[in-house]
Amino acid sequence: MQEPPALPPAIRTKLHSLFSEIEKEFELLYLENLQLQGRASGSWDAGSLQVSEKASAIGDTAELDGLRQKKQKVSQQSSLQRVKAATKLKAQTSKIVSSFKGALITTSFVREFPGHRDGVWDVSCPRSGQPFLGTASADHTAGVWNTTSGACVLKYTGHSGSVNSIRFHPSRDMVLTASGDTTAHIWQADMGHQPLVEPDPEDKDSVDDKTEAPALRTPRFELKGHTNVVIAADWLSAGDQVITASWDRTASLYDANTGESLQSLTGHDQELTHIHAHPSQPLVVTSSKDCTFRLWDFRESIHSVSVFQGHTESVTCAVFTHEDKVVSGSDDRTAKVWDLRNMRSPLVTIRNDSSVNRVAVSSSGTIAIPSDNRQVRFFDLEGQRLGRLARSGRQGHRRMVCSVAWADEPAINFYTAGFDRLVLGWSVQPCKDLVSR
Repeated sequence: MQEPPALPPAIRTKLHSLFSEIEKEFELLYLENLQLQGRASGSWDAGSLQVSEKASAIGDTAELDGLRQKKQKVSQQSSLQRVKAATKLKAQTSKIVSSFKGALITTSFVREFPGHRDGVWDVSCPRSGQPFLGTASADHTAGVWNTTSGACVLKYTGHSGSVNSIRFHPSRDMVLTASGDTTAHIWQADMGHQPLVEPDPEDKDSVDDKTEAPALRTPRFELKGHTNVVIAADWLSAGDQVITASWDRTASLYDANTGESLQSLTGHDQELTHIHAHPSQPLVVTSSKDCTFRLWDFRESIHSVSVFQGHTESVTCAVFTHEDKVVSGSDDRTAKVWDLRNMRSPLVTIRNDSSVNRVAVSSSGTIAIPSDNRQVRFFDLEGQRLGRLARSGRQGHRRMVCSVAWADEPAINFYTAGFDRLVLGWSVQPCKDLVSR
């Protein structure tokens, strides 16, 4: 049997010092006990003489008091060090144990959607469940892709600046994009007329067809009024109104049927970073670099606003879930889950390894968190880690992941967009052993 390794010299020296202090303490206790016995008997017997002699050997009373005070100080320092060490050990142990937990989901790469010539800021899927995908890129274009064939079926080139976000109309073939040219555009997509057939690999003409996707330059409406970059835009639940967020520190409400500006929303102290509308209620959340996000309620003629505080750096996004919660992400490397009925503190805080970009929450409550460090991690609404997106030399993003989106499709139900110009489709499923339970 192998003998345990010897203690390092530093630890051995520390133990000797502590044992020495303990020995002195027991010596003091023994002397005090003898003094008490002498006082109780009312005379200085041999025992008290021994105490006196022992006290002389050690020093006078002042020296004894100094020794006691020194010992007390050392004892307090030792207790504090033990508490710190225990806390650190607990945190490290928890982190190590959690890393050994098996992933609760499986992820596999399915398809790449190539074509953009610069970073892709945003990716979005129709609420109707149609097999299409929308992308917004810094190359001044937006794209609509057939997810069945992987082909780009329409390229929008009407913006003169970076296209920062893209959203499909809730029920009609229209698309909303926001741009660095200080405008947002509403344009016709005609997705219902696009072929949805997978190309035949034996058909040489279909495989080798390099024809460019049809381009659209003219929007149906150009939404003006902002004086700086429009960073994001979204449809309100009914699709009759549009909300935009800008670096001019305001959000604006527009009539989607006329393009008319209805209202300007002010209050943020710094540039807005994101905007999201509730899927079924006239509610909107705006995120800002001022470390807050705001909830705007349009259910009454006079709207109300609530401010959520809790992040320590820029809030990069805030999105509604299907359970009337909000998930916010921040440059402070956290994502937080909030209850709309209680704004004082988050229900859950999820700590990340890097800045959090535009998160997405599935209909089942799975939070996907894209990061600057090229990773995408998955959590549930209680903060339990479910897994992360698989990465290898040939699969995954090579630069930061800017945006993610969930889709109700059997083959590809998750999409990622990165500043490496890549748009990737994935299959994200619960582990088989969990499904069988």
